[in-house]
Amino acid sequence: MKNKLIHNYKKVISSIPKSVTLVAVSKTKPKKDIELLYSEGQRIFGENRVEELVDKYDNLPKDIKWHMIGHLQSKKVKKIAPFISLIHSVDSFKLLKEIDKQAKKNDRIINCLLQFHIAEEESKYGLSLKMGLNMIKSTEFQSLNSINIEGVMGMATFTDDIEQIRAEFKKLKKISNTIQQNLINTKEISMGMSGDYHTAIEEGSTIIRIGSTLFGARN
Repeated sequence: MKNKLIHNYKKVISSIPKSVTLVAVSKTKPKKDIELLYSEGQRIFGENRVEELVDKYDNLPKDIKWHMIGHLQSKKVKKIAPFISLIHSVDSFKLLKEIDKQAKKNDRIINCLLQFHIAEEESKYGLSLKMGLNMIKSTEFQSLNSINIEGVMGMATFTDDIEQIRAEFKKLKKISNTIQQNLINTKEISMGMSGDYHTAIEEGSTIIRIGSTLFGARN
Protein backbone atom coordinates (compact mmCIF):
# COMPACT_ATOMS: atom_id res chain seq x y z
CA MET A 1 0.00 0.00 0.00
CA LYS A 2 2.83 2.39 0.94
CA ASN A 3 4.62 1.96 -2.38
CA LYS A 4 1.36 2.22 -4.34
CA LEU A 5 0.41 5.49 -2.64
CA ILE A 6 3.80 7.04 -3.39
CA HIS A 7 3.65 5.72 -6.98
CA ASN A 8 0.16 7.22 -7.45
CA TYR A 9 1.27 10.53 -5.98
CA LYS A 10 4.34 10.83 -8.20
CA LYS A 11 2.24 9.91 -11.25
CA VAL A 12 -0.35 12.62 -10.51
CA ILE A 13 2.28 15.27 -9.71
CA SER A 14 4.16 14.54 -12.96
CA SER A 15 0.93 14.80 -14.98
CA ILE A 16 -0.12 18.29 -13.87
CA PRO A 17 1.39 21.69 -14.71
CA LYS A 18 3.36 23.44 -11.95
CA SER A 19 0.79 26.25 -12.06
CA VAL A 20 -1.93 23.87 -10.82
CA THR A 21 -2.37 23.27 -7.08
CA LEU A 22 -3.00 19.70 -5.96
CA VAL A 23 -5.31 19.23 -2.99
CA ALA A 24 -4.87 15.65 -1.74
CA VAL A 25 -8.38 14.72 -0.60
CA SER A 26 -7.72 12.69 2.53
CA LYS A 27 -11.29 12.29 3.81
CA THR A 28 -11.83 8.92 5.57
CA LYS A 29 -8.13 8.13 5.09
CA PRO A 30 -5.86 7.30 8.07
CA LYS A 31 -3.28 9.77 9.36
CA LYS A 32 -0.44 7.44 8.34
CA ASP A 33 -1.40 7.90 4.65
CA ILE A 34 -1.29 11.67 5.07
CA GLU A 35 2.10 11.41 6.81
CA LEU A 36 3.38 9.35 3.89
CA LEU A 37 2.41 11.99 1.32
CA TYR A 38 3.71 14.68 3.69
CA SER A 39 7.10 12.95 3.65
CA GLU A 40 7.00 13.20 -0.17
CA GLY A 41 6.48 16.97 0.05
CA GLN A 42 2.68 17.29 -0.16
CA ARG A 43 1.44 20.07 2.13
CA ILE A 44 -2.16 20.70 1.02
CA PHE A 45 -4.89 18.29 2.12
CA GLY A 46 -8.66 18.48 1.76
CA GLU A 47 -11.38 17.23 4.09
CA ASN A 48 -15.16 17.37 3.84
CA ARG A 49 -16.18 16.77 7.48
CA VAL A 50 -15.41 19.28 10.21
CA GLU A 51 -14.86 16.75 13.03
CA GLU A 52 -12.40 14.68 10.99
CA LEU A 53 -10.63 17.84 9.84
CA VAL A 54 -10.17 19.12 13.42
CA ASP A 55 -8.90 15.73 14.60
CA LYS A 56 -6.32 15.57 11.79
CA TYR A 57 -5.24 19.16 12.35
CA ASP A 58 -4.67 18.41 16.06
CA ASN A 59 -2.58 15.32 15.37
CA LEU A 60 -0.55 16.11 12.26
CA PRO A 61 2.26 18.59 11.40
CA LYS A 62 1.25 22.22 11.76
CA ASP A 63 2.64 23.37 8.42
CA ILE A 64 -0.06 21.39 6.57
CA LYS A 65 -2.51 23.69 4.78
CA TRP A 66 -6.00 22.32 5.36
CA HIS A 67 -8.75 22.94 2.81
CA MET A 68 -12.44 22.48 3.63
CA ILE A 69 -13.94 21.07 0.44
CA GLY A 70 -17.30 19.75 1.66
CA HIS A 71 -20.59 21.46 2.47
CA LEU A 72 -20.04 23.60 5.57
CA GLN A 73 -22.73 24.44 8.13
CA SER A 74 -22.51 27.94 9.63
CA LYS A 75 -22.61 26.58 13.19
CA LYS A 76 -19.42 24.57 12.58
CA VAL A 77 -17.28 27.39 11.19
CA LYS A 78 -15.90 28.29 14.65
CA LYS A 79 -14.27 24.85 14.95
CA ILE A 80 -12.04 25.35 11.91
CA ALA A 81 -11.67 29.16 11.92
CA PRO A 82 -8.40 29.18 13.95
CA PHE A 83 -6.44 27.20 11.35
CA ILE A 84 -8.25 26.63 8.03
CA SER A 85 -6.22 27.65 4.98
CA LEU A 86 -8.99 27.75 2.34
CA ILE A 87 -12.75 27.08 2.38
CA HIS A 88 -13.85 25.92 -1.08
CA SER A 89 -17.55 25.60 -0.41
CA VAL A 90 -19.03 29.03 0.35
CA ASP A 91 -22.53 28.69 -1.06
CA SER A 92 -24.49 31.39 0.82
CA PHE A 93 -24.10 34.88 2.25
CA LYS A 94 -25.15 33.57 5.67
CA LEU A 95 -22.12 31.25 5.65
CA LEU A 96 -19.80 33.99 4.42
CA LYS A 97 -20.92 36.32 7.23
CA GLU A 98 -20.25 33.61 9.81
CA ILE A 99 -16.78 32.94 8.38
CA ASP A 100 -16.05 36.68 8.59
CA LYS A 101 -17.30 36.80 12.21
CA GLN A 102 -15.20 33.80 13.31
CA ALA A 103 -12.14 35.08 11.40
CA LYS A 104 -12.39 38.37 13.32
CA LYS A 105 -12.55 36.46 16.62
CA ASN A 106 -9.34 34.67 15.66
CA ASP A 107 -7.68 37.85 14.41
CA ARG A 108 -7.07 36.48 10.95
CA ILE A 109 -8.26 36.67 7.35
CA ILE A 110 -9.85 33.47 6.04
CA ASN A 111 -9.47 32.65 2.35
CA CYS A 112 -12.62 31.45 0.58
CA LEU A 113 -13.91 30.29 -2.78
CA LEU A 114 -17.49 30.92 -3.88
CA GLN A 115 -19.14 27.63 -4.84
CA PHE A 116 -21.30 27.80 -7.97
CA HIS A 117 -23.85 25.25 -9.12
CA ILE A 118 -22.74 24.00 -12.55
CA ALA A 119 -24.01 20.40 -12.55
CA GLU A 120 -27.31 19.01 -13.78
CA GLU A 121 -27.74 17.21 -10.45
CA GLU A 122 -29.98 19.18 -8.11
CA SER A 123 -28.28 17.57 -5.09
CA LYS A 124 -25.10 19.59 -5.68
CA TYR A 125 -24.74 22.78 -3.64
CA GLY A 126 -23.83 26.15 -5.05
CA LEU A 127 -24.81 29.68 -5.99
CA SER A 128 -26.24 30.73 -9.33
CA LEU A 129 -24.25 33.43 -11.15
CA LYS A 130 -27.04 35.95 -10.46
CA MET A 131 -26.99 35.17 -6.72
CA GLY A 132 -23.21 35.41 -6.64
CA LEU A 133 -23.13 38.78 -8.42
CA ASN A 134 -25.91 40.22 -6.25
CA MET A 135 -23.99 39.11 -3.18
CA ILE A 136 -20.60 40.60 -4.10
CA LYS A 137 -22.21 43.87 -5.24
CA SER A 138 -24.13 44.31 -1.97
CA THR A 139 -23.17 46.91 0.66
CA GLU A 140 -23.23 44.18 3.30
CA PHE A 141 -20.60 42.20 1.40
CA GLN A 142 -18.36 45.28 1.21
CA SER A 143 -18.41 45.48 5.02
CA LEU A 144 -16.83 42.03 5.44
CA ASN A 145 -13.14 42.62 6.06
CA SER A 146 -11.93 39.36 7.58
CA ILE A 147 -12.51 37.20 4.49
CA ASN A 148 -10.64 37.06 1.21
CA ILE A 149 -12.40 35.68 -1.88
CA GLU A 150 -9.71 33.93 -3.92
CA GLY A 151 -11.93 32.57 -6.67
CA VAL A 152 -14.62 30.04 -7.49
CA MET A 153 -15.34 26.34 -7.06
CA GLY A 154 -17.71 23.96 -8.80
CA MET A 155 -18.53 20.27 -9.05
CA ALA A 156 -19.42 18.70 -12.38
CA THR A 157 -22.18 16.14 -12.83
CA PHE A 158 -21.23 12.59 -11.84
CA THR A 159 -21.31 11.07 -15.32
CA ASP A 160 -19.12 9.25 -17.84
CA ASP A 161 -20.08 11.81 -20.51
CA ILE A 162 -16.83 13.76 -20.75
CA GLU A 163 -18.34 16.34 -23.11
CA GLN A 164 -21.03 17.20 -20.57
CA ILE A 165 -18.35 17.54 -17.90
CA ARG A 166 -16.29 19.74 -20.23
CA ALA A 167 -19.31 21.98 -20.89
CA GLU A 168 -19.87 22.37 -17.14
CA PHE A 169 -16.20 23.26 -16.58
CA LYS A 170 -16.45 25.83 -19.39
CA LYS A 171 -19.46 27.27 -17.57
CA LEU A 172 -17.43 27.68 -14.35
CA LYS A 173 -14.56 29.29 -16.27
CA LYS A 174 -17.05 31.78 -17.73
CA ILE A 175 -18.46 32.46 -14.24
CA SER A 176 -14.90 32.98 -13.00
CA ASN A 177 -14.27 35.58 -15.71
CA THR A 178 -17.47 37.45 -14.77
CA ILE A 179 -16.63 37.38 -11.04
CA GLN A 180 -13.11 38.65 -11.81
CA GLN A 181 -14.60 41.68 -13.55
CA ASN A 182 -16.28 42.57 -10.25
CA LEU A 183 -13.74 41.32 -7.71
CA ILE A 184 -10.03 41.75 -8.40
CA ASN A 185 -7.67 38.87 -7.52
CA THR A 186 -10.29 36.12 -7.75
CA LYS A 187 -8.17 34.05 -10.11
CA GLU A 188 -8.44 30.60 -8.51
CA ILE A 189 -10.75 28.01 -10.11
CA SER A 190 -11.21 24.85 -8.07
CA MET A 191 -12.61 22.20 -10.40
CA GLY A 192 -11.66 18.67 -11.32
CA MET A 193 -11.45 15.49 -9.29
CA SER A 194 -9.95 12.03 -9.80
CA GLY A 195 -12.06 11.12 -12.82
CA ASP A 196 -11.95 14.40 -14.71
CA TYR A 197 -9.01 16.51 -13.57
CA HIS A 198 -7.21 16.39 -16.93
CA THR A 199 -10.29 17.88 -18.61
CA ALA A 200 -10.59 20.45 -15.80
CA ILE A 201 -7.00 21.59 -16.32
CA GLU A 202 -7.61 21.90 -20.08
CA GLU A 203 -10.57 24.16 -19.26
CA GLY A 204 -8.65 26.44 -16.91
CA SER A 205 -8.65 24.83 -13.46
CA THR A 206 -5.98 26.14 -11.08
CA ILE A 207 -6.84 23.82 -8.15
CA ILE A 208 -7.67 20.11 -8.47
CA ARG A 209 -9.10 17.95 -5.68
CA ILE A 210 -7.77 14.41 -5.98
CA GLY A 211 -8.75 11.56 -3.64
CA SER A 212 -9.26 8.04 -5.00
CA THR A 213 -6.58 8.34 -7.71
CA LEU A 214 -4.07 8.86 -4.89
CA PHE A 215 -5.42 6.90 -1.95
CA GLY A 216 -7.57 4.24 -3.63
CA ALA A 217 -11.32 3.76 -3.14
CA ARG A 218 -12.95 5.55 -0.22
CA ASN A 219 -13.35 3.61 3.03
